[in-house]
Amino acid sequence: MDVEPGTVVLYTDVVCGWATVALHRFYRERERAGLTDAVRVEHRLFSLEDVDRRPVPKPLVDGELATLGALEPDIGWTPWQQDPSWWPGTSLPANEAVHAAKLQSLAAAEELDMAIRLAFFRDSRPIHLVYELYEIAATCRHVDVDALAENLDEGTARATMMRDYRTRGDRVQGSPHFFLADGSDVHNPGVELHWAGAPGEGFPVVDSDDPTVTSDLVRRAAGR
Repeated sequence: MDVEPGTVVLYTDVVCGWATVALHRFYRERERAGLTDAVRVEHRLFSLEDVDRRPVPKPLVDGELATLGALEPDIGWTPWQQDPSWWPGTSLPANEAVHAAKLQSLAAAEELDMAIRLAFFRDSRPIHLVYELYEIAATCRHVDVDALAENLDEGTARATMMRDYRTRGDRVQGSPHFFLADGSDVHNPGVELHWAGAPGEGFPVVDSDDPTVTSDLVRRAAGR
C-alpha cells in the first residue's frame, strides 16, 4: 500500500455509518492536536453495493442508526424523512464525486465526503442524483463546483477510482479501513461489534468502543 507521509489512505463508502463515525472522530482529534494542515485523508473506494451485490439496503441502515447515534450523537443521525422512492439505491455517483473533488485537493475531497455523509444520514437527501451533489458541493469552500461538474460529466475520476477498487487486494477488510505511511493499518478503529440477527434483519451490538484509538491514529499519521 503506497501511502504518502502526512496522509492516511482510507477505503470507505459514503453510505457507511461506521466510516462516518471514524472520520468524525479522526477530524476532531486532528483538530485538537493542531494537525489539520499536517495530516490529510486520501479517500479510496470500498464499494459496499458491489461487495454485497445489492442496492444500498435501507433496513440495514435503519438497524444501525440507534447504535451509531449512541457512539457519536453530535453527527445528528436521523431516520429517512423523504419519500421512500427518493432513497438512494446506489452510492457510486456520490463516491465518484468525492474522487473528482480529490483531483482538486485532498482537503476538497475530505470536505465534500463529509458533507455528502451528513446530507444522507442527517438530512435525508437523495445523494444519488447529480444535481443534489452539486448543491452539496456548493456548501464546501474548498470545492470548485464548476470543475467538479466538468469532471463528473467527463468521468475523469471514475476510471482511477474503479481501477484502484478492483485491484485493492486482500489487505482491505472493509469500510472503514485506514492505512498509514509507517506500514500499519486498522479496520474500524476502536470499535468491536457483532450483529444480533442477520444484517438487515437484526441490529449491531457494540462489544467495545475506545475512541482514544483515534488520537493515536492521528499522531502516527503525523509521524509523531
